[in-house]
Amino acid sequence: MVNLVAADVDDLRVLHEMPWRIGTITELRIPLPGKVRLHARLWLPADAEDTPVPALVEYVPFRHRDFTAPRDALIHPWFAGHGYASLRVELRGSGDSEGLPMDEYVRQEQDDAVAALAWIARQPWCDGNTGMFGMSWGAFSALQVAARNPPSLKAIIPVHGTDDRFSDDIHYKGGCLLTAGLSWGTLYTLYMMRPPDPLISQGHWRTAWLERFRKAPMVLENWMEHQHRDDYWRHGSVSEDHAAIRCPALVVCGWADGYTAAALRMAEHLNARSRIWIGPWAHTYPHLARPGPRAGFLQEAMRWWDRWLKGRDSGAEALPRVRLYLQDSVPPATSYDHRPGSWLGVDRWPPSEIMPEVWVLGDGVLRRADKEKPECVDLEVASPLENGIDGPEWLPHGIGPELPPDQAAEDAGSLCFDTAPFGQELILCGRPELVLYCRADHAGIIQARLVDLRPDGSATQIVYGLLNLHHRNGLGRPEALRPEDWIRIRVRMDPIVQRIPPAHRLRVAVSTQAWPLVWPAARTMRLTVRTVESTLRLPILPADRLADLECDHPCGPAIPASEEPAWLRSVRRERTVHRDPRTGLVERRYVKDDGCYRVSGHGMTVAATGSLTYRCREQDPLSARAEYHYHIQHSRDDWNAAVECDMQIGCDESSFRVEGEYRALENTGVVARRPVALTVPRRWV
Repeated sequence: MVNLVAADVDDLRVLHEMPWRIGTITELRIPLPGKVRLHARLWLPADAEDTPVPALVEYVPFRHRDFTAPRDALIHPWFAGHGYASLRVELRGSGDSEGLPMDEYVRQEQDDAVAALAWIARQPWCDGNTGMFGMSWGAFSALQVAARNPPSLKAIIPVHGTDDRFSDDIHYKGGCLLTAGLSWGTLYTLYMMRPPDPLISQGHWRTAWLERFRKAPMVLENWMEHQHRDDYWRHGSVSEDHAAIRCPALVVCGWADGYTAAALRMAEHLNARSRIWIGPWAHTYPHLARPGPRAGFLQEAMRWWDRWLKGRDSGAEALPRVRLYLQDSVPPATSYDHRPGSWLGVDRWPPSEIMPEVWVLGDGVLRRADKEKPECVDLEVASPLENGIDGPEWLPHGIGPELPPDQAAEDAGSLCFDTAPFGQELILCGRPELVLYCRADHAGIIQARLVDLRPDGSATQIVYGLLNLHHRNGLGRPEALRPEDWIRIRVRMDPIVQRIPPAHRLRVAVSTQAWPLVWPAARTMRLTVRTVESTLRLPILPADRLADLECDHPCGPAIPASEEPAWLRSVRRERTVHRDPRTGLVERRYVKDDGCYRVSGHGMTVAATGSLTYRCREQDPLSARAEYHYHIQHSRDDWNAAVECDMQIGCDESSFRVEGEYRALENTGVVARRPVALTVPRRWV
């Protein structure tokens, strides 16, 4: 569910003594216009009231007193111990902040952040300079608030965030409806229904809880209704005007994360003082992340803050514009502890050294465009509905099986085009792009996968791309498709920087299904591809330029000494696939158990579990079903409050159906129910 700490921290260097002695204010109230107060925790140098310091803000709705407490303890004390005030601020309507919950990234959320920064800058412990940082939601917040240019905000560090809420977020990809957004929408509403802490709200906690429970927004309906890049998604998308962000940004991402395309787009468009840093990591802070190697994120952040908030010559400006982890080839696996590779630095994106290569599709083969062209043939594919059952999760967190296994089964339901062994090392550096000259009997989904074919016969997925044919002319311009018209389309895959050894081959695999990564089209599409007029464009970095681009490895990860929560149940992840040959039913099920722990200091126990199940039957796309169950419990002494939900999502040819129930429980008894029954028209998905 929400990523707390993905990696075991036992092997990290722990800093027990820091330059500044740390003080903590655990119950800070930040007043906003309209008499609403945000709840925050503040770590700061003990003498900050006498010697004010810059303030750093992480602004997310995930409950700093309990839910993110394990992660917060591995970040904020470090900044305080190095001369900064560091705040974990809770959004309006979440945790112990006042007000009611809201949809993602609404204007009010940004207004609150701007007002909070102004208040923080006026405090006696702050010298008037502020920075913002955060992962995922916190990264979005930092980017969106930076585009408002509050006067105190001098720099930001967004980690695993996006500049475009439609093209590169959890909701849609290539115009296809991501099931990750369906599970997150279900869970987000549940998050907003959680109770305030009775120790903070005292006698009012139950009234506030039940009001939140009744009024938490059903965000799924909004997200599913807006099926193209309209004003709903443009709001909060800083790609509308990158130049609006005038402060320097250190944009951090990882190849195993879902936001790399956004990070590299920001490398092209953000101001010249900004820097981009991409490692092998999944959706986690780099000092805690898998796959490794983990890196010293906190030290890198200090270098950034010292330059832009304190005016020190820290070396931040001397960093390459973009630092990239060049990954080596690896065998297929559903998770990796470590990805071997090395670091590169380039001064612009895309790098001037890139030499694009165009490969022509033939009958099962790929040939360089400057070689003899293969024979022109028309090839058809109508992939089985279960063709994506061994696909990846859209947003891996580095915990358990999240990545695609060997691609043999996926390739069996795809059109596959293979190179010969290269005979020399190939280095991919950028976004592969597949151009298809094709026709279809109706608008459906195209998935393109770039696969590393190893000499032992195994097949490792490198990257993939998706396109909903309604969106072939732009994500903001959905159009109907005239059946059997020949069209030229482009499927952009995610960016990657990776070595391909001399004895390996590359495959591009084209399929018309990607369930359960994305929701299937209402009818099974039959796609015809004309080969010689279809091409694969590969961004190649010449191997003889590597020596010029090598850069220093980041320093090793370290964490501040902190009081660890007492873990009562370990985090657990499972992914299983079940096929019933008698009924034709195929099911993929995830177990996502975030464990159980007791927070030191105030003694609250937090437990969270979830299960996600995706089903389909043979070739019937209308049989697709998603089922989600989540349970989150908070307890202390004789207080025990929980929220849970069961949600089912199905479809027919013209609409989606969302049915289920949210429940609030006190001492294991249900005290409130909120049924859900939604019908959402299918217009462009």
